[in-house]
Amino acid sequence: MKSDFTIAVHSLVYLAYLPDHMASSDVIARSVCTNSARIRKIMSDLRNHGFVKTKEGVGGGYLLDRDPQEVTLADIYRIVSKGTLKPNWCTGDPEDKCLVSSKTQVVMDQIFHDAEEYLEKYYEKMTIQMVLRKIKQCESD
Repeated sequence: MKSDFTIAVHSLVYLAYLPDHMASSDVIARSVCTNSARIRKIMSDLRNHGFVKTKEGVGGGYLLDRDPQEVTLADIYRIVSKGTLKPNWCTGDPEDKCLVSSKTQVVMDQIFHDAEEYLEKYYEKMTIQMVLRKIKQCESD
């Protein structure tokens, strides 16, 4: 899986942590430990789906545009990472006479499809607010 999912969740949790405060891509990038161009790309996807608002120019940045209690990790996964469990490389050769070589790819495709469905169901149970709550609990540990 690509790291875009983790970056998107981190960014939204950061915005939920600072409600009603604009955060620039540079500020978010420092929190995430990545470059601001990568943040802008991911935040653009989130903006296009209505999860963040943007303001350009001096004092601009990103603001969470949804209730963090209603944004599920499944919502974010579907935007930035859907289909990434399956590797780009496929094993075997569908044209080969060998049963294992010719059918492993088909079976693995179904396994990855099923795994992604289970993962999405798991992510449906978690919200951005829940992730923030877990992070705050780490402070008291």
